[in-house]
Amino acid sequence: MSDQNIPFLDLITPHRELEEELVAVFRNVLHTAGFIGGAMVTGFEAEFAQFCDTSYAVAVNSGTDAVRFALTAAGVKSGDAVVTVPHTFIATTEAISQAGALPEFVDINEKTYTLDPAKLQDYLEHQCTKDSSGRLISKRSGKPVTAVVPVHLYGQMCDMDPIMELAAKFNLIVIEDACQAHGAEYFSKKENRWRKAGSIGHASAFSFYPGKNLGACGEGGAITTNNEAVARTSKMLRDHGQAQKYYHDIEGYNGRLDSIQCGLLSVKLKHLAKWNEQRRAAAKRYSEMLAGVEGVVAPFDPEYSKSIYHLYVIRVNNRDELMKDLGALGIGTGIHYPVPLHQQKAYAHLGYKKGDFSVTDKIAPEIVSLPMFPNLTVEQQKRVVEAVAKFTTERATAASPR
Repeated sequence: MSDQNIPFLDLITPHRELEEELVAVFRNVLHTAGFIGGAMVTGFEAEFAQFCDTSYAVAVNSGTDAVRFALTAAGVKSGDAVVTVPHTFIATTEAISQAGALPEFVDINEKTYTLDPAKLQDYLEHQCTKDSSGRLISKRSGKPVTAVVPVHLYGQMCDMDPIMELAAKFNLIVIEDACQAHGAEYFSKKENRWRKAGSIGHASAFSFYPGKNLGACGEGGAITTNNEAVARTSKMLRDHGQAQKYYHDIEGYNGRLDSIQCGLLSVKLKHLAKWNEQRRAAAKRYSEMLAGVEGVVAPFDPEYSKSIYHLYVIRVNNRDELMKDLGALGIGTGIHYPVPLHQQKAYAHLGYKKGDFSVTDKIAPEIVSLPMFPNLTVEQQKRVVEAVAKFTTERATAASPR
């Protein structure tokens, strides 16, 4: 990493710091030939379940498969409709489709960018009806609505109490998409305690893509749950439907996570709480530095959430020009995500259009992700904020009447 350039994400430094421990994992696997399954996999699953305050964790080969297997294991059937948000990575909805269900969208909250419980309630009460058997049916698609997938976005959790209350009222399965929320926490007023991401719904999905707060050295994911049956079925789904070798209770998939990745994740998991705290500290500094900068909307921290700041996302006008200016200064940025799912070509068949989800459509052209990683320095952040402030000030001056 150049002293002059500020990367969007630094994946090199932590791997250098942990190099000997990570290489030792590889040597261990070479010497034992335990490439698939075994102690490294079960060990990591136990450690990750403990970290998430859940009874079970099931390691799988990606966050996408984690969502898909969790939906199926929890009871979503082919032909069902599953509610989620249009402001998320496509893996969320791909998994719904791959489980045989149809994604239907509900808009996000403008402050948190996560599923808006009030809009979910409106959808369930006014955009659905019940058939003669009491099943909830989408007026839009005519399909039974059986599940909701709240997405904990950018490291911040959804407002889960009202979502869980609505799910109980309408008999919905809740699968948390926690792929960006490893270690995030939610304060449940109903229970008067903090809850970890991945411990609230019927099941949850995590991604260990390398850029995540807990990232593998390749692909990886996990399902967490407190339901033994969901855990058992998830394990069968990831391994060709086997309850034991060559005895297939159901048809499954090849969705295992290999031993090397689980071993590497075990090494990193020991450092995750510290890394998350470093991200929180960096986010606090950013927000303090940006407090007086005109034209910038910084992330909002609701009282109920302890974000782990997988991403630090601001909103500005002329977003693309800002990114170009920062890039010229050697400052990396990202967009998460530039085109909402309801506007993607892949979902043209769903019949949604621009304007159907006012908040998502409003923020999509404005959001930009600033550099965020545990070892981000104060000096680097000052450079980033100075560049952002210079850009917004110049734009404001140019736009003012003379």
